[in-house]
Amino acid sequence: MALIFRTDAARAAAWGEAFKRQMPALDLRMWDEPGEIADIEFALVWKPPRGVLRTFANLKAIFSIGAGVDHLFSDPELPEGVPVVRMVEPELTRGMTEYIVLHVLRHHRRQREMEANQRAEKWEMISVPTAPSRKVGVMGLGELGGAAALALTALEFDVAGWSRSPKEFPGVECFHGDFGMDAFLARTEILICLLPLTAETEGILNAELFAKLPKGASLINAARGGHQVEEDILAALDRGQLSETTLDVFREEPLPAGHPCWRHPRVTITPHNASLTDPDGAVRQVIENIQRIRRGEPPSNIVDSKAGY
Repeated sequence: MALIFRTDAARAAAWGEAFKRQMPALDLRMWDEPGEIADIEFALVWKPPRGVLRTFANLKAIFSIGAGVDHLFSDPELPEGVPVVRMVEPELTRGMTEYIVLHVLRHHRRQREMEANQRAEKWEMISVPTAPSRKVGVMGLGELGGAAALALTALEFDVAGWSRSPKEFPGVECFHGDFGMDAFLARTEILICLLPLTAETEGILNAELFAKLPKGASLINAARGGHQVEEDILAALDRGQLSETTLDVFREEPLPAGHPCWRHPRVTITPHNASLTDPDGAVRQVIENIQRIRRGEPPSNIVDSKAGY
């Protein structure tokens, strides 16, 4: 039994050490040194090249290193019948919650304007309401979105959530489906996108959606670059439909030099680091699922291949 894994070079050593500590007997193989292909039963990967996973004929499970799995389902040659397992890891969730709370507070407290005034040596009082008067909307109420929504309710924001299917969270006004979208958007002043990227959500952050928000609403996208139409975001900012935006993700990453988002005065950019998977916690989850499979049980957190999450 062997597991092959693929991650960025900077973090590969940390993952390898985590496996050695927790399952030293595991035959761990680097992506560029697979050895005997027939031995490989598990793959732990991030953005594997198209068609390669199909070459592992004895694969029993594919584990995503990150919370998203769109990087796997975008491969038309993904092996059929092999379960794809999403990453549900406490530190990943905690990191995303911290990111969302940080940027909601920045938008809510108009911190961008404060910083601009400091640069201009301008002393000006900027009045802001307290959290109960601010309506925040979270698109996507899965593991990450649900945790973020609950953290915001703890700060007493007026929180709503939207999801494809009905969800319930204490203190959160929940909307779902196409018929719930317009009402959700109409009451949202700070919009957070934590949706999975699927065929249905591709390009969802567009001009049509922004027009349904209150004028001057703001946007935080920490999900996937594929959700956003960047030209529409910039146009909405320039005409005042959006007041500001925080973007952790882009359609092209790294964001190329000269992209208009770099210098736009109302865009905050972070380099797709809202939350990073903790190797120790993630390896623990992978090992538990390997043991489940060896006992003849299905792994936890299997992705619905039809839904894409």
